[in-house]
Amino acid sequence: MQNHSLVPEPSAELLQLAFDVRRAALSLGHTTLDQRRSSLMKIAESLSTRSREIVAANKEDLDRSEADGLTSALMARLKLDESKLEGAIEGLRRLARLPDPLGHRQLHRKLDEDLVLERVTVPLGVLGVIFEARPDALIQIAALAICSGNGAILKGGSEASRSNEVIMKALKHGLSSSAVSPETLALLTTRQESQALLRLDGLVDLIIPRGSNELVRFIQENTHIPVLGHADGICHLYIDSDADIDQALRITVDSKTQYPAACNAIETLLVHEKVAETFLNKMVPELSNLGVRLLGDDLSQSFGVKMLANEEDWSTEYLGLTLSIKVVDSLGAALEHIRRYGSRHTESIVTSNKETAEIFLRSVDSAGVYHNCSTRFADGFRYGFGAEVGISTQTLPPRGPVGLEGLVTYKYLLRGNGHISADFSSGMKSFSHIDLPL
Repeated sequence: MQNHSLVPEPSAELLQLAFDVRRAALSLGHTTLDQRRSSLMKIAESLSTRSREIVAANKEDLDRSEADGLTSALMARLKLDESKLEGAIEGLRRLARLPDPLGHRQLHRKLDEDLVLERVTVPLGVLGVIFEARPDALIQIAALAICSGNGAILKGGSEASRSNEVIMKALKHGLSSSAVSPETLALLTTRQESQALLRLDGLVDLIIPRGSNELVRFIQENTHIPVLGHADGICHLYIDSDADIDQALRITVDSKTQYPAACNAIETLLVHEKVAETFLNKMVPELSNLGVRLLGDDLSQSFGVKMLANEEDWSTEYLGLTLSIKVVDSLGAALEHIRRYGSRHTESIVTSNKETAEIFLRSVDSAGVYHNCSTRFADGFRYGFGAEVGISTQTLPPRGPVGLEGLVTYKYLLRGNGHISADFSSGMKSFSHIDLPL
């Protein structure tokens, strides 16, 4: 239920900013692919030139946030060192090499002689993006917006204010020498502005939240603008009775510890009872040595898990080094647990039985369903999208990691020669409906 009383009216300044971004976005939508690619390369150059300044600004944010008691999960997301920054810049360069998402003809149909219908991809318009902690998200989203012909109004969390300020300055400097207007991007700085953004119906076409469950749900409940994203990332890994134990151990360790603050890290491990003793005897000391706090049901406790998991743990996104473990007696029990507690983000099975794997892949209704690999692959960069604006767990498209293809819509173009509908309604003419080459 939406409650707009919680959201302030946009100020005259915010309305003007939104008008400016929308006007710039309209111009951006008419640029060529080469012009947009060139703008991305100039942004990459600008970010590289200012890398020390960006990392120094991020250090200021980290020091201030640590003093303020920011959680370890958010501190991990906030950190933007030279390596992470270079990875974001490389993602931008890869994005510039992808095919043009605009002007793609999806339908080409002859309705009658000299009456031809097309459906072609076009930009959405203006994206409103509200994100917490991760300053590298600013780079990814800005680049995706430009490449897909969209303007973007962005609001980062206060914990990353200095990082975002310096990054946005670098982005705009790169655009200043390109065919894309710097006004295509705008950075909001106050909480009141980010909330008022939710009321910009008609000026903002899509809201993309990246942050906590509370942030996403607040946005979903307080705007009439379509929202893309996910509130929870409760991912599962199921170790089947036919699993290769050593392979299962490697995948478990990676899925939980490679970057535990990510939404695609597992929060629950399901283990078939036939391999539970063998697997957990190896896994428990391995994860414990890596600092993972293990919670388990009664059966898993009998195999070395020391702390008891309660009902709430099965639906908790820890975003840190905590893992819930449950022993199940069948594939069906694992599927039922995922159906009950999962957030439709990403689930994986480890098994050497191809038939079991196919049942799992077909039965689980999540954006990503994997076999014999880590859930950490649920990522736009790793999918070859160049970057992502976020991960969507909704069933309507786009779903999963959202890259360029999720930031375009389409329109129908109909070209005729004096045609009127009355001729077809009266029976004087009939539609041919002949599909033409795309």
